[in-house]
Amino acid sequence: MKLKTLTTAILFATLPATSVFAAALDRSGQSMAAFLQPNNYFEAGISILDPTVEGVESGETPTRRNIEDMADDYYFPSAALKLQLTDNISFGLLYDQPFGAKAAYHGENAFVSHPGADTVLPQQKLDALADAGKAKIQAYMQSDAAKQAIGALMQKGLSQADATNAVLKEASKPLVALATGLADANASLGKGNTNVEVDTQNLSLVFGFQPTKNINLYAGGVYQTIKGNVNLRGTAYSLYNGYDANIKETGGTGWLAGAAYQIPEIALKASITYRSEIDHDVNAVERLSVESALDRHPAVLAGLGVTAEQITAMKTPGKTTITTPQSVNLDFQTGIMENTVAFANLRWVNWKDFAIRPYKFGKVSEAIGNLVNRPNGFNLVEYSDDQYSVTAGVGRKLNDKWAGNVSVGWDSGAGNPVSTLGPTEGYWNAGLGVQYSPTPATFIAGGVKYFWLGDADAQTGAQAGESHRKVASFSDSNAIAYGLKIGYKF
Repeated sequence: MKLKTLTTAILFATLPATSVFAAALDRSGQSMAAFLQPNNYFEAGISILDPTVEGVESGETPTRRNIEDMADDYYFPSAALKLQLTDNISFGLLYDQPFGAKAAYHGENAFVSHPGADTVLPQQKLDALADAGKAKIQAYMQSDAAKQAIGALMQKGLSQADATNAVLKEASKPLVALATGLADANASLGKGNTNVEVDTQNLSLVFGFQPTKNINLYAGGVYQTIKGNVNLRGTAYSLYNGYDANIKETGGTGWLAGAAYQIPEIALKASITYRSEIDHDVNAVERLSVESALDRHPAVLAGLGVTAEQITAMKTPGKTTITTPQSVNLDFQTGIMENTVAFANLRWVNWKDFAIRPYKFGKVSEAIGNLVNRPNGFNLVEYSDDQYSVTAGVGRKLNDKWAGNVSVGWDSGAGNPVSTLGPTEGYWNAGLGVQYSPTPATFIAGGVKYFWLGDADAQTGAQAGESHRKVASFSDSNAIAYGLKIGYKF
């Protein structure tokens, strides 16, 4: 069937807010649709997300307070230029912001500091340390060594009671030093609220080769920047209550490759695009607010079983590596009747192999790992599953100036439990878009999507990998996304 004058490729740009709230840190969806437009083409757009993510303390958090909306609004732009240099060669320049996060906790909960009440370790851990210290002292006082020490003091003229008290006082010094140091460390914990902001930018240079009018082979390089800030606060993070990381903007390179097949007469187009992972060796400026207190009281780290080598490693600067994930996009569209097309997008992102472990954060986690059954340390953020998402819909040209579409989408999420810094698991969504073309060469498109975000249990880095552990639960979350895009064919 021939779709007459329907500008099919542009019709699918009707709803700019295509992903904006996907699994893990995924934002833009990394579409190649602009590069696959016919002839010369330019577009620019902006997407805005307004999420609501609320929950309640649960699991290992001893209280059960409500958690106010912790998901901040955000927006991100996109732009693309595609040039058909010859009948067989095309060039594209694509800009987007593929990954990111923005969230902040508020109110009275385990993710907001409570000076005077927060502790560097959960109270049960501190009680266990105190009980172990007392048991050690009792065992020593019953030993031959203690009896000999008491006897030696009695020979110097002390009574048995005074000699026993003197030996007991000496044996208790490590426990007293530990208690004093822990009190100082507790007073040094962070103030404020947990928040995170991560931003990335992608610039892709793509060349395409069209051996026939039906086939398009393309590949190119990708330059990506990343920057961010993380501040951990509250009892949920124990020793890390007061941890700050500032990731200065740095760049890395990767590549993409794909192929497309089309039959313009029936608006059929199918494409598959692979994007590589990208490594970033970032300069993460890290600070742990209890560090000075631990320096003043070496008995604390000694009492926690931290070795001298581990202390040295904690203080030695080092690089942090962040690797953004590889992905595959599969896009399909076809005419189903005159002036009407059906379309679908499938996306896979390799979040299962993604993790962020800032250098000092990691060294501290290795030093205290035995206390939380993680002897090899743990990550700040990690995910247990890959992301799969599907969007499908129908677009229709209403007349020479107006077109619209409707769509539905599903996202698997990247595993549950999830990070406390992004506590949702996947979504369902429904979208509506409209496009106005004042001239055959230009259009303005707008769209809106509503997201039903998946319920999720949230866990800290120290709990990740153990599905039964959590510190909070989030349910009935939602988001609404808006998009605006302009385009020009020339």
